[in-house]
Amino acid sequence: MTSEALCAETLPITRRAAVAGLAAGLLSLVPAQSAWAANAPGNAVVAALLRKGGCVVLMRHAETEPGVGDPPEFKLDDCRTQRNLSLAGQQDARRIGAWFAQDKLKPRAVLSSAWCRCKDTADLAFGEHTVWPALNSVFNDRVQLPHQSEILRKALLAVPAKQFEVWVTHQVNITALTSQGIGMGEIFIMDGQGTLLARTRLM
Repeated sequence: MTSEALCAETLPITRRAAVAGLAAGLLSLVPAQSAWAANAPGNAVVAALLRKGGCVVLMRHAETEPGVGDPPEFKLDDCRTQRNLSLAGQQDARRIGAWFAQDKLKPRAVLSSAWCRCKDTADLAFGEHTVWPALNSVFNDRVQLPHQSEILRKALLAVPAKQFEVWVTHQVNITALTSQGIGMGEIFIMDGQGTLLARTRLM
């Protein structure tokens, strides 16, 4: 992992729940609240949250090639000029998609930053994406961060019960919204009030 991403996880951890194995990999759940049953399989907990709905899967793009930010003078409409997914990141994105597909969990929308590493993560995992500027990176322009965070908070409230959305974005955006560090390919599940319900990570 690169130095850009990785802030220490600061949620209180009551237990790592083991998840049923998938042919493509394993997911592990770190509950954000101690209310979860200690022996509940991780995939069942996450699936139950998403079926209940009224929440968002807030996802940082999968693992990238080494680097921090993007090369100088990168172009948003030219993936060749950006820091893109590594082979491992592409595989991780597919694993995430396989997990959702296995449990027949279909998001009402897959929204993505305009950066290629986010769009590619969304496409490899879910086969689709819609670019939403509110998810764009502010790594080099922090002035926009409060405004974008406010847009995201309002959008959380609009997701109806029994449905969920997937938002694929960047560490700086997610940390601003949640006050938590997040690794590449990690997922937060947030409800309409902005409460962090759970977090998952591929192993």
